[in-house]
Amino acid sequence: MTSIDALRSDLAAAGFTVDGLTALWGEEAAEALHRGQRVPAERALARAGGSRLATLAELFVLGRPVGRGAAAEALPALGLDDAAGLGLIRQEDDLIAPAVDLRPYAFVDALGPAEWWIVSDLGELALGGALPEHHVLGVGGASMTLSGLMLQRPVRSALDLGTGCGIQALHASRHAERVVATDISERALRLAALNAELNGVEGIEFRLGSMFEPVAGEAFDHIVSNPPFVITPRTEGVPAYEYRDGGMVGDALVAAFVAGCSDHLNPGGVAQLLGNWEYHDTADALERVRGWVDDSAHPLDAWVIERDTEDAAQYAETWIRDGGTRPGTTFDTLLGAWLDDFEARGVREVGFGYVLLRRAEGVPTLRRFERMHGALGANQAGLGIHLGECLEAHDAQSVLDDDAFGALRLTVAGDVTEERHLWPGADSPTAILLRQGGGFGRVVGADTGLAALVGACDGELSVAAIVGALAQLLEVDEDALRADLLPTVRALVTDTLLHLP
Repeated sequence: MTSIDALRSDLAAAGFTVDGLTALWGEEAAEALHRGQRVPAERALARAGGSRLATLAELFVLGRPVGRGAAAEALPALGLDDAAGLGLIRQEDDLIAPAVDLRPYAFVDALGPAEWWIVSDLGELALGGALPEHHVLGVGGASMTLSGLMLQRPVRSALDLGTGCGIQALHASRHAERVVATDISERALRLAALNAELNGVEGIEFRLGSMFEPVAGEAFDHIVSNPPFVITPRTEGVPAYEYRDGGMVGDALVAAFVAGCSDHLNPGGVAQLLGNWEYHDTADALERVRGWVDDSAHPLDAWVIERDTEDAAQYAETWIRDGGTRPGTTFDTLLGAWLDDFEARGVREVGFGYVLLRRAEGVPTLRRFERMHGALGANQAGLGIHLGECLEAHDAQSVLDDDAFGALRLTVAGDVTEERHLWPGADSPTAILLRQGGGFGRVVGADTGLAALVGACDGELSVAAIVGALAQLLEVDEDALRADLLPTVRALVTDTLLHLP
């Protein structure tokens, strides 16, 4: 039995799973840990008493030293010497201290539920201070966002650019025959390889290098990246964290990714990434992103969704805190450096969002730049599946002229509801809303004509027949009504509120 096999055996035997930990310290403590607070979990462990699971939780999740005897009992197959050899622990006389963060990670994708163990560097709580610049981040909110957005159609090859602890490469391996994972950090690649081996995932090749340099001359069917996009001033004394800082000025790294990815996509191949973009003075940042897409070496379909914005000061504060620096003299110095940088370049705020790019096999047909601030739909874990359905719907209808589209018999998606708002005593609604329960949770304003058309989409009548009937009922010109309704109906099809036959 190898050391990795022994570790896997010990973790499984102790019940070191997401459900096991939640049962150990309870839902409230689990939620507190997600917020960066471990005191509730520590109190729960103290009440629960010792067990192999409790020892592993205290050591690797809470980042606390444990007694040598308890550690040996929790890792009987691996042993403490081999655990130290794997870089998991430090032996300090009668105490065993964690050298890494190791915790279970559960998810659901198109293949069903699954769970892995993920090794990363110790976080701020365990270290008790600011993170080192070579820190390898574990599975955070951004990681889960990107993995949830990831398209899951089977492909032959995938690239995870900036793999970090390897979580996106692991996810990509579930739909790609071959995965290449790159990073500028040798330590990140070592931990990512350890995570792949620990979870029995094969077919991932790890390469050292920046941006697309490690895959020069290669193309892939799917590229995913949670790149080091955080805008950091190039000022002496400002930490340059490898996991989030790509070493470029402003949002140049995201611009470089967009400009360069088409050279590494097979025709029809898709790139997905998270990114930031700057708002300069009065300019619209999404128009800047559109320009990056237009400047690509090969034509690209593009779907960009801005999820949030922060003003310059908020953005700086967020990322200074992310590095483990708390308000005080150092914090103020760093904040000043950030604000100086933003002011010098005319940056008033920063947007964050999702980017989906596809190498067009002809003239691009998808150019969508939208803002979707606030909460999404209830099924955020399935957004990757939803995005795939949206792309399929777009492609299917983009080749149809209005006559061919009008001949379709559409059906309303099962998660769509209609809301009507009326003033008390009024006969007609002041607002009609079509609300999507899943996907992005879109809310579409509708007039009487659109609401009636959607309500009649039961697969029996064609769109053209419904429009004709509505024109007679509303006593309006049929051609004008069709010209008014069809663009919105097409959008409802792309967004899967309406389904194609």
